[in-house]
Amino acid sequence: MRSPLEDILIAKQITPTAMRLLVLEVLQQHAAALSLADVEQLLQPADRITVHRTLKTFTDKGLVHRIEDGSGAAKYALCEPTCTPKLHQDLHVHFFCTSCRETSCLPTVAVPTIALPGAYQVQETSLVMKGRCPRCADSD
Repeated sequence: MRSPLEDILIAKQITPTAMRLLVLEVLQQHAAALSLADVEQLLQPADRITVHRTLKTFTDKGLVHRIEDGSGAAKYALCEPTCTPKLHQDLHVHFFCTSCRETSCLPTVAVPTIALPGAYQVQETSLVMKGRCPRCADSD
């Protein structure tokens, strides 16, 4: 009998391996987006290249999305189930907390559509807001 994690991978046409199952489990256990270094640290000992390839596969298959939050390291968060390899449905705002340095997805806050002049063709849109998350703001 397959586990629910295996079912998730198979649904995205990803062959379940021990490392892929571990990385998926780590991503599911954390509400905030995680960097490669975060995942690697949580899975110690883990081979950095294998973790990197796993995250790339997950991104390519529409299981996770990559977030550039300005912290210097890309972060990864689980996608909505409707994402596909060609069309990520995660066009939402991300929030980077300047205190705890966590990046959170805000799926109920859509990135606004911006009309560009002339022949500009948008290939990717992201919006990262920065400030203090509710947990850090409450700690004052």
